Amino acid sequence: MEGRGLRGGFTTDAPPLHTSKPLRRTAFNRLFAVVYSSAVIALLYRHVRNLFVYPTTSFLSFSITLSLFISDIVLAFMWATAQAFRVSPIRRTEFPQNLKRIVKDEDFPGIDVFICTADPYKEPPINVVNTALSLMAYDYPADKISVYVSDDGGSALTLFAFMEAAKFASYWLPFCREQNIMERSPKVYFEANYGSYTPQFEKIKSMYDDMKAKVEHVVDKGKVIDDYITDDRRRRAFNQWSKGFTQMDHPTVIQVILDTSKDKDISGHSLPSLIYVSRQKSKTSPHHFKAGALNVLLRVSAAMTNAPVILTQDCDMYSNDPGTPLRVLCYLSDPEVKSNLAFIQFPQRYHGLNEDDIYASEYKRVFQINSLGLDGLKGPNYVGSGCFFLRRALFGGPSAPVPPEISELNPDHAVNEPIEWQNILALSHHVAGCNYENQTQWGSKIGFRYGSLVEDFYTGYRLQCEGWKSVFCNPERAAFLGDVPITLVDVLSQCKRWCIGLFQVTFSKYNTLIYGSQSMGVFISLAYSHYAFWPIWCIPVSVYCFLPQLALANHVTIFPKVLEPWFFLYVFLVLGAYGQDFVDFVLAGGTVRRWWNAQRLWMIRGLTCYMFGSVEYMLKSAGISTHGFSLTSKVVDDAQSKRYGQGIFEFGVPSPLFVPLTMAAIINLVSFMLGLAGFLRGNAEEGLGLQMILTGLIVLNCLPIYGAIALRSDAGKMSTKITVISTFMSVALYYISSLLF
Repeated sequence: MEGRGLRGGFTTDAPPLHTSKPLRRTAFNRLFAVVYSSAVIALLYRHVRNLFVYPTTSFLSFSITLSLFISDIVLAFMWATAQAFRVSPIRRTEFPQNLKRIVKDEDFPGIDVFICTADPYKEPPINVVNTALSLMAYDYPADKISVYVSDDGGSALTLFAFMEAAKFASYWLPFCREQNIMERSPKVYFEANYGSYTPQFEKIKSMYDDMKAKVEHVVDKGKVIDDYITDDRRRRAFNQWSKGFTQMDHPTVIQVILDTSKDKDISGHSLPSLIYVSRQKSKTSPHHFKAGALNVLLRVSAAMTNAPVILTQDCDMYSNDPGTPLRVLCYLSDPEVKSNLAFIQFPQRYHGLNEDDIYASEYKRVFQINSLGLDGLKGPNYVGSGCFFLRRALFGGPSAPVPPEISELNPDHAVNEPIEWQNILALSHHVAGCNYENQTQWGSKIGFRYGSLVEDFYTGYRLQCEGWKSVFCNPERAAFLGDVPITLVDVLSQCKRWCIGLFQVTFSKYNTLIYGSQSMGVFISLAYSHYAFWPIWCIPVSVYCFLPQLALANHVTIFPKVLEPWFFLYVFLVLGAYGQDFVDFVLAGGTVRRWWNAQRLWMIRGLTCYMFGSVEYMLKSAGISTHGFSLTSKVVDDAQSKRYGQGIFEFGVPSPLFVPLTMAAIINLVSFMLGLAGFLRGNAEEGLGLQMILTGLIVLNCLPIYGAIALRSDAGKMSTKITVISTFMSVALYYISSLLF
């Protein structure tokens, strides 16, 4: 299928701008799904027969069978929802080189870039600055780009950083054009070209180092020192941080740092507009986190520039390809695609991953493999960053009228006044007020949607329920690259937050199974349900990490004996699921070791963040207070970074998340040793074979945990407190199981 865009319509003699084709393995996946589903039905039939047709007289045996039945139902459900990604996956290709033969520069749509940051200590301003500079340096008309930085921390340090970045941009952007460089994040470029020498390179690098030193100096000081306030404009800007200004209670701050209509770089070209926004906060007014900040940017940008295209970007995800907007235009220039298109999503990809990606932070299946499957249905889900929205999509369904409100916020409104015009600034401050959304449809029917901690997933889902579609754009060269957490506790804490947010969608009136299937269709609703029900993985993972092992330690058989027909059914189900996942992973460019670590982290997440996220959601639902929203730190500790680079797991924080994980490691190791001793003595039962295999595989997965408990002395070893608590709880669980069995 080809798309050939033209400003005035659609023509077959124009060069193609994009193509799409189905994956070759689709037919095999469909056939395999039929065979595998038959095996799943057979397994569930066995459980039902053991529970109800030939019930055991022992309450313990009944409880074990019921536990396995519930676990296998969850596994079957999650497998069935995952098949939606394999129904009709497609792969797209864009041809941006053909674009300028069809669309003139003056017809390129404007782009408003939204960057969100919230804490100058967890998200260092110099890193946010590098992200912004990489986006300002796009190969795109500079007067068509406006960068809005939302600072939910309300920090003068962040504003200072961007004032310094604006001065550097007037040199950096011409340098990028003249040298035609690809890495337009200054930090990344200078690190990649360390040791290069030309007078121009040395000059621009010296300027960057000077800017970086100033920014880091004020962050270390905790305030903008007087020596750096060099003119009246800066003085007026920083005077807004008056006495009584706090992170959670302050007025709106909007500062135009660059105005494309009057600010030029050293070569005389226009610079993109750069606007700093810190929305009003009040202790007495509720506020939403990232979605609320994005909605403020949506309204402020509407008042100032109202570009038809919006790019939402995480503060640590820099541009890795300056031609990315041209790939977006390959779809926006095709009227057949654009008619009901809400957004174009690029995959989240990361730099700085260690060789084997020990924490599976790449999320290859979520961000790449599954997105190909969604693209063949109704389009990928919104993942929060690297996403180009059509502004119109955030104001109601494709055929619905734009909700009546202030006319200046209408997505079709043309802004003809300078962004620093008094009326424009007054309106911008008004729509950034903390009480502006009261009694409005913002967050419910227009804008980014509230109601879930995973506001990106929820917003994309709601948009597709309204009738919008999306496109997955996955070029060979990553469009964006971001940072990854380098400690296990950060990885799991981030995932726990996702789990709570996903349950908030699952148990809302917009449930993905019921509301989703009615609004979008069966397959796409199943795909969204696979994510919405993510936390229930904790049920089968917990059962299979503890129950067979405790039974093994007590010489109790719960699986079929070797060479029995049911034994081969279990083998097929396990090898089939893992085998298909392995093939998908490797064909998507993964390695064997990365796949192994991905399935290891699936087990770890099941015992930690999936379980704790589920419990925390239930406590919240019962009205019991729990820890609030927290950012994942972007600050890198040198020692932690070194261990991460060496592929060593980080367990140094004594987090409760590690207790069930350590218990599983201890119980599986002890059970495996007891089972092995029984086999060597020749008095083990034949039916314990599957339990030995399962326990042995879990022991292999837990090798980093054993090292962290007993073999390491660095700061990343397992906390003694966690080891002692887990050991006592494991002994207690063994004692109870010996009484029951």
